[in-house]
Amino acid sequence: MTQKFDKSRLPSRHVSVGPERAPHRSYYYAMGLTEEDIARPFVGVVSAGNDSAPCNTTLDAQADIARRGVEEGGGMPRRFNTITVTDGIAMGHQGMKSSLVSREVIADSVELSVRGHCYDALVTFAGCDKSLPGMMMAMLRLNVPSIFVYGGSILPGRFHDKDVTVVDVFEMVGQHAAGNCPLKELTALEKVACPGHGACGGQFTANTMACVGEAIGLSLPNSNMTPAPYKSREEIAVAAGRQVMTLLENNLRPRDICTRSAFENAARVVAATGGSTNAALHLPAMANECGIEFDLFDVAEIFKSTPYIADLKPGGRYVAKDMHEAGGVYMAMKTLLDGGFIDPEPMTVTGKTLGENIDEITWNPDQKVFYEVSRPITPTGGVVGLRGSLAPEGAIVKVAGMDRLQFSGPARVFDCEEDAFSAVEKRDIAEGCVIVIRYEGPKGGPGMREMLATTAALYGQGMGEKVALITDGRFSGATRGFCIGHVGPEAADGGPIALVEDGDTITIDAVAGTIDLDVDSAILDERRKVWRPRTNDYQAGALWRYAQGVGPAYQGAVTHPGAKAERHVYADI
Repeated sequence: MTQKFDKSRLPSRHVSVGPERAPHRSYYYAMGLTEEDIARPFVGVVSAGNDSAPCNTTLDAQADIARRGVEEGGGMPRRFNTITVTDGIAMGHQGMKSSLVSREVIADSVELSVRGHCYDALVTFAGCDKSLPGMMMAMLRLNVPSIFVYGGSILPGRFHDKDVTVVDVFEMVGQHAAGNCPLKELTALEKVACPGHGACGGQFTANTMACVGEAIGLSLPNSNMTPAPYKSREEIAVAAGRQVMTLLENNLRPRDICTRSAFENAARVVAATGGSTNAALHLPAMANECGIEFDLFDVAEIFKSTPYIADLKPGGRYVAKDMHEAGGVYMAMKTLLDGGFIDPEPMTVTGKTLGENIDEITWNPDQKVFYEVSRPITPTGGVVGLRGSLAPEGAIVKVAGMDRLQFSGPARVFDCEEDAFSAVEKRDIAEGCVIVIRYEGPKGGPGMREMLATTAALYGQGMGEKVALITDGRFSGATRGFCIGHVGPEAADGGPIALVEDGDTITIDAVAGTIDLDVDSAILDERRKVWRPRTNDYQAGALWRYAQGVGPAYQGAVTHPGAKAERHVYADI
């Protein structure tokens, strides 16, 4: 099987070929490899598996099963692990500052392990929010033949004869705080909301980025929506291991797949499925690894013209299991292609174009999750970009499932999420106000926290449609309501959000795509003269290091210049 691979042209030659590599080979013999094994290409099989949360608990087993496919294809699998920070557990406290930072650590750790051990290809397994883009960023950065595999979503819980997700628990916390729900109800719900292995079931960040993996061509067709507990995940793992060897044989690399058009396709799928606003951070960050200019405004322009066609939580009725049963991501892309919203030309990890893959899909008129583009849920996307005097560098809002798309009201300003959440808990928030949570951006947080605990509590109190909330931080894909994130420039950089005072009128129009601070420029100039940068509590360690180098949210909150500055590509060493 190994004769079709010329190791003299692969990175692993640096650790396995020639007399001078005898010390290196001795390590491989120590692990039980044979001379024939060492002569095969080395394939990194990367798992974000751990016991932190159900999102990640099956990943190690899936990665181990993928070894079989690699071996069948003539490769030698080398498994290693990386970290995750699980947002559902990090949410609502200082731990959430670690979440977005973990995306960079994941990408960096995969890069360093691959560089250090000279692997020739990659199969990556991820389950929780930031581990998905982190893995795909590493694949694009290294540019060795690679396949991304999502570990799969959790099955829905059942409570009072209804499907539920963890978001229902967050919202019931708000109901309990408002005195509308006894503690025993909350306790009963928390015990059944998450019934087993897998990532959060709605179209939150993990499932959104899993859809991106297929739409952008880095994952096998209709593989990612298969729930984590399903036996068929084993077949997917083996197929990924086998197919990566075909990619290596044909030298088909991630940057050959992820063209500008592929990124546009991915953004279309995010909007069409009412996906997470976090995709507007992760797609630019992935594009940065390819040297492609693709920022928040590019994403927002695509969102503006994309029909919303998937009836998925949190704005709709269904979860990932239902999406899988309805035909998966490719069912959504089939109707998007028919409507002219998808470019069929980009290559995928199947070795075929996206259009060729879609041609193999038959539209299922009996499924209930996806609407045809000729009769969408709404004619424009489930996610909208905003720009205006309050956010010259842009902002973003998820409008899927919302009836109200304009809002104007007096500001209620908080300088951290904890203070805002405390006010919500005390019901010290007036109807009609615009809650401003600032100094939570990539640099100022540091780490750009998600605000799900606060937004879910508002919804649980029945205030979700009666107030707006804006922040230079971000929101969970599970957030619903008039919640605007990624406001830039962030407060730590002296952006307009730093100058807002209680009572200032803020006007948001998600139809026109605007967000404005209705305060005279002369008054803002006077406020700017007395504004001073703040010093956060994180003056050492990983969060400090992240804050020193992180860029603006509209460019993906990245920490290095990306492929534009490359002097060499790892795959060609």
